[in-house]
Amino acid sequence: QVQLVESGGGLVQAGGSLRLSCVASGGTFSTYTMAWFRQAPGKEREFVAIALWSQVYTGYSESVKGRFTISRDNGKNTVYLQMNTLQPEDTAVYYCAGRRYGAWTNIGPNEYAHWGQGTQVTVSS
Repeated sequence: QVQLVESGGGLVQAGGSLRLSCVASGGTFSTYTMAWFRQAPGKEREFVAIALWSQVYTGYSESVKGRFTISRDNGKNTVYLQMNTLQPEDTAVYYCAGRRYGAWTNIGPNEYAHWGQGTQVTVSS
């Protein structure tokens, strides 16, 4: 069974940066498409970024494009989310998610079988 463990969340001022990490275990990481989602209080879980298993594609939601960067290190079974120029509207619980193989179109939460426990990101104004 694949397990995902996020870390790196915290409290930061607007304009600041954070880097989230998600370590995977129990599967062949190189065959998993990995994604980051977030959920703010009272809102639905939304797609943030995706890194395909084949490492040829990364994608972002419009709200984070140009500010966030997703990357993966298959040797460390880890996916990262570098978040720059954070804004109060980025405040949410951030989750990493994984699925076998997949495609760039897999941006819906229901398309992922494996989830981490989430890490809180709070951006103060």
